[in-house]
Amino acid sequence: MNAGILGVGKYTPERILTNFDLEKMMDTSDEWIKTRTGIEERRIARDDEYTHDMAYEAAKNAIENAGLTPEDIDLIIVATVTQEANFPSVGNIIQDRLGARHAAAMDLEAACSGFTYGIVTGAQFIQTGAYKHVVVVGADKLSKITDWDDRSTAVLFGDGAGAVVLGPVSEDKGLLSFVLGSDGSGGKYLNLKEENDKLYMNGREVFRFAVRKMGDASLEVLEKAGLQKEDLDLLIPHQANIRIMEASRERLDLPEEKMIKTVQKYGNTSASSIALALVDAVQEGRVKDGDNLLLVGFGGGLTWGALVLRWGK
Repeated sequence: MNAGILGVGKYTPERILTNFDLEKMMDTSDEWIKTRTGIEERRIARDDEYTHDMAYEAAKNAIENAGLTPEDIDLIIVATVTQEANFPSVGNIIQDRLGARHAAAMDLEAACSGFTYGIVTGAQFIQTGAYKHVVVVGADKLSKITDWDDRSTAVLFGDGAGAVVLGPVSEDKGLLSFVLGSDGSGGKYLNLKEENDKLYMNGREVFRFAVRKMGDASLEVLEKAGLQKEDLDLLIPHQANIRIMEASRERLDLPEEKMIKTVQKYGNTSASSIALALVDAVQEGRVKDGDNLLLVGFGGGLTWGALVLRWGK
């Protein structure tokens, strides 16, 4: 049984933090940030607005968009690294709030690769016939773990949540192939510092890793799907840095209009990054029935994930 996307939803906080706002907070400039990252602004959650609040709104919207009710959902998977507590999981919390009384729920941690991991995991339940409808959410409140005294990383991150509902689709649609990977030896380059619970990143090493792995994984997953570069309709990369994204696009010889770009308005939102880009593309009418989409990301761990899916039911 093929697994595909039946509905999408998102949530972004109301507060917008622009590069000009950051100029007043630290020694940086709009030009410096835009030139190196492509980011112009990002969304920042309120102090009393938690990851599970954003995840709930995105999941609720996705379920409605799929034409389903919470009672139709069999499983909820939330990809996040910013839970308020180790347990109950964000999945548990939103399962209760949604009223998805038939659903199992769990969290999954693969940092910025989490949404691709979540889709691949959820698809397995549908492909085996074990479950019919699975909600996958990517949600993170990175502002709470951002070191606002570190100008090299503070300019990068934002908050938000994106979600999809997975379900059975026709034989030629849905998930065609995937590649997941991990290199734990690189964990030292991107992690949460124990002394202050703030995010640390060695930008140079992560950049080198990301450019290499995003390109390699993209080519590998296309080959596994039996597709050529020219068969690809849309590239939806992790929205971390415009230079990394452009390197991935160039490896695939794609024109600019075939890459979805939201980094300028959301920044790097970790597990919700690819999800938000996908939802925006769908809502803007850029995804058509039968389109071949490539989702690819990298994250702390170090991790990476890529998948190809053919849009439609």
